Amino acid sequence: MDFPEGKLELREMQRLEGHSDRVWSLAWNPASGTAGVPAMLASCSGDKTARIWQQGPSGSFDCMAVLEDTHTRTVRSCAWSPCGKLLATASFDATTAIWEQIGSDFECVSTLEGHENEVKCVSWNASGSLIATCGRDKSVWIWEMQSGKEFECVSVLQGHTQDVKMVQWHPFIDVLVSVSYDNTIKVWAEDGDDDWHCVQTIGEACSGHSSTVWALSFNEGGDRMVTCSDDLTLKIWNTSGNPSESTGDGYGPWKHVHTLSGSHDRTIFSVNWSREGVIASGAADDAICLFVESKEKMIDEPFYTKLMKKEKAHAMDVNSVQWNPKNPRVLASGSDDGIIKVWELAERSG
Repeated sequence: MDFPEGKLELREMQRLEGHSDRVWSLAWNPASGTAGVPAMLASCSGDKTARIWQQGPSGSFDCMAVLEDTHTRTVRSCAWSPCGKLLATASFDATTAIWEQIGSDFECVSTLEGHENEVKCVSWNASGSLIATCGRDKSVWIWEMQSGKEFECVSVLQGHTQDVKMVQWHPFIDVLVSVSYDNTIKVWAEDGDDDWHCVQTIGEACSGHSSTVWALSFNEGGDRMVTCSDDLTLKIWNTSGNPSESTGDGYGPWKHVHTLSGSHDRTIFSVNWSREGVIASGAADDAICLFVESKEKMIDEPFYTKLMKKEKAHAMDVNSVQWNPKNPRVLASGSDDGIIKVWELAERSG
């Protein structure tokens, strides 16, 4: 796609208000936004709730459900199953809840317990058969869905030495990546004996980050990922493996190819790669930045440039940025200011 620098802007389409505390995480329903199925967005907050927002005929989003009275502390992360029928919410109360949409209501159908304390993130694998969770207890748990929407823990992964901030499954193979307060990125895969193990650790010595790694995102093809950190950089990684189900070697090894620095001057909390190849980042400087791969390659490796920076995108820290998978010019952001904004990447007027 062609993204001419200086000719595009992030145009605010709508602000969604309702949470009474900071918004931590956002997730677009992957099965929504197609013909006849209105776009749906989930959000979660320090107010102990998750909210479901649905786009109406006029194009505006309204809150269709408030998921409450289940978590007793901050809801830190939310993630839809690939089929869009189940929503997982991870909380500082040490549990992860699974919600099912029944008509226009959402019902908690399962609760995952095991982490010692705060659960920081939850992620579904591509088939919807596995869930990964991570937490302040330095561990990553893998859960397998059983009949009746029950979940069994099949592995507890110990490898990080500090709080694990995020887990994310590869877009189409069962490889998991985790990032942590210990400044490292770890890649996990299953061996022939159904045991999960760490197949790669990326630290500062491997061109990794020098401070807390907060988030990661894969590109659509699954052969690149981007990570963001408290060290004020975003890093692009490439895998020499062939990320396909037939080979199962999509975990790499991952190699550093580019570092983006100088765009944010405070901690970068969130990063998300759009289907069209635009990387969005949200940070504690209240701004959103967009990056694209440069067509002018000075070297053999990929080179990325800043497309734009939206200053004062929110009144406070931007905790989550998420591109709509069905409409990759639409971006949602959530902030410490308790507000969710829906943006459109559009040609600059005038």
